[in-house]
Amino acid sequence: MTATRLQPGDTAPDFTLPTDDGSTVTLSDLRGRKVIVYFYPAAMTPGCTKQACDFSDNIASLRGAGYEVIGVSKDKVEKLAKFRERDHLTITLASDTDLAVHRAYAAYGEKKLYGKVVEGVIRSTIVVDEEGTVVVAQYNVKATGHVAKLRRDLGLDA
Repeated sequence: MTATRLQPGDTAPDFTLPTDDGSTVTLSDLRGRKVIVYFYPAAMTPGCTKQACDFSDNIASLRGAGYEVIGVSKDKVEKLAKFRERDHLTITLASDTDLAVHRAYAAYGEKKLYGKVVEGVIRSTIVVDEEGTVVVAQYNVKATGHVAKLRRDLGLDA
């Protein structure tokens, strides 16, 4: 069963996840800041690397506009640490090995892969405002060019 996709106006499900640097990240601790939570299938794969590097390349301007970025995958924290080191990533990488947060955000479920229906991680981006409300919910996003599109959607490239 796939969870209902989040819509603008929904309350973002709170979560606490371990991160690649040994700490944890809790969504509700970031109240007062806007948060981009994005879900990706696997660290160190070409598309996911491109997307993580795009977010890292844009983190200074995103933070300048009041946004924090959390990349969530089902990878273990050890793999995320290698991913950060290998690609010089500057965003928070969080591990959701049991997929509970993926499911809460409808970022795991049935998807089409090469014409076949499979169950897996749905590349998704959820933007949460300062009060914890979803303002943007995008599913099945493309890895390449996504950050530029998101910046336009958020009005950051005016």
